[in-house]
Amino acid sequence: MATDSPPRSPPPVAIIMGSRSDWPTMKHAADALDRLGVAWDARVVSAHRTPRRLFDFAHGAKGAGFKVIIAGAGGAAHLPGMAASMTELPVLGVPVESKALKGLDSLLSIVQMPGGVPVATLAVGEAGAKNAGILAAQILALSDAELAGRLAAFREAQTEAVHETVED
Repeated sequence: MATDSPPRSPPPVAIIMGSRSDWPTMKHAADALDRLGVAWDARVVSAHRTPRRLFDFAHGAKGAGFKVIIAGAGGAAHLPGMAASMTELPVLGVPVESKALKGLDSLLSIVQMPGGVPVATLAVGEAGAKNAGILAAQILALSDAELAGRLAAFREAQTEAVHETVED
């Protein structure tokens, strides 16, 4: 069936996570991207439980039109590093807070990548996810003047929202 609407371009950012239980954290990346007008696609891609899905996603991400991957994982947190090992795209790793070690295990698993396989590692939890969304937008803004303008406006609004005194 033919339509008059132009084909939709794929979103530039992929948000992947090891489990659906990571979404409450990773949603903060999606929210940051939404605020900046950046399209994204989120999916569950477990390094341990769905290795074929990870392989297929990482090898096909660039061809699918993605420009940046945000990967969140908890515990052993192999997802960001494994994705980075199979793609040329920048991978931003978000350590999801774990029950056992409050995310320290996730942080160390993501940040301790061997030389030659970089993963930009952010803070544990919601702050890291939010910053991953902003950082992805900053990467994309290098070649998108309109997005760069939205980022500048976001930062200015953030600055203006900080009061100089403690009084209302």
